[in-house]
Amino acid sequence: MKPIRSILAAVDFSENAEQALEAAVDLAKQCGAELHVVHALDLPIPIFNPYAISIPDALLTQARDEASRRLRETVEKVGRQGVTAKSHLTEVPAAPAIARLAEDLGVDLVVMGTHGHTGLKHVLLGSVAERTLRLAPCSVLIVKAKGKVA
Repeated sequence: MKPIRSILAAVDFSENAEQALEAAVDLAKQCGAELHVVHALDLPIPIFNPYAISIPDALLTQARDEASRRLRETVEKVGRQGVTAKSHLTEVPAAPAIARLAEDLGVDLVVMGTHGHTGLKHVLLGSVAERTLRLAPCSVLIVKAKGKVA
């Protein structure tokens, strides 16, 4: 296995993502790797709507600003743990965005959490972790949520 020099940690600001970020920070420390933290801003839009949906610019700006603020706080927190990190905010569906950024940055590893949905919820919502695993150009470490049973 080649050395891990660059890690991409995907965050959605959930408790599960926090656990994955902790694992990414630990790995970055152990390997001396640089850390990139990405958040894919994905505004939920109803799937079935006979009318065109227009999201007001003010709402998009507010959502982007809030995501940027939370991402900045996350990177600052990582920095206080002794790891230098860079932030990345994307605005496309998460799995392809993470995979594309991993390729563009040439990272060696993607680290992300999973919500552990099963059954109908998994069928309806899918799994960002699963899709990222299929699309990523590198290895993907999926950190299972504590207390979840698959």
